[in-house]
Amino acid sequence: MLHTLEPAQWLKRYGDYLFNIALLKVSHTEQAEDLVQESFLSAYKAREGFKGGSTEKTWLTSILNNKIIDFYRKKGSQKNAQTYLIETEASFTEQFFATGEGVIPHWVEHTAPSDWGSQADQKINQQEFYKILQFCIQKMPSKLSSVFIAKFMDEEETDIICKEFELSSSNYWVIIHRAKLLMRSCLEKNWFKQL
Repeated sequence: MLHTLEPAQWLKRYGDYLFNIALLKVSHTEQAEDLVQESFLSAYKAREGFKGGSTEKTWLTSILNNKIIDFYRKKGSQKNAQTYLIETEASFTEQFFATGEGVIPHWVEHTAPSDWGSQADQKINQQEFYKILQFCIQKMPSKLSSVFIAKFMDEEETDIICKEFELSSSNYWVIIHRAKLLMRSCLEKNWFKQL
């Protein structure tokens, strides 16, 4: 089935949906609004190239995701990722792990993963959870959050993320590791321990 475009209906049908995606990924209202507007404009200009193989919503979402990647690329959030990772290695490690000469690295007691319980899935499905998730993404350094979003929210493949953000494979995995640690810590402090 081939799908058709109805540009006059885009804002009404998809405006809120696209805005929520953009807001979750860039964490700034004005920037999210700008990205959605830019996406609509780009889609309108490219409407002749729409083949109808996907729905309008899927096509517009794809355009928005590309705009978000461009936003992070222009912002330079991944420039000098290697330098950033090296400069922050010691402080990041100290925050989560006990290390030292002759010490096998282990979790610092207050940062060790806690048991979220058997009802974690139910807790995650609550609408309030998404507000906390957005809060945690906002708290994350942009060098980490942009890659975290691409991996876990956009479900992009590793090689595509590395190419889009111009990252080496080793830098990618360090960023993912740190982002997951920060996200877990933030969710435990602001969500799971509150319930």
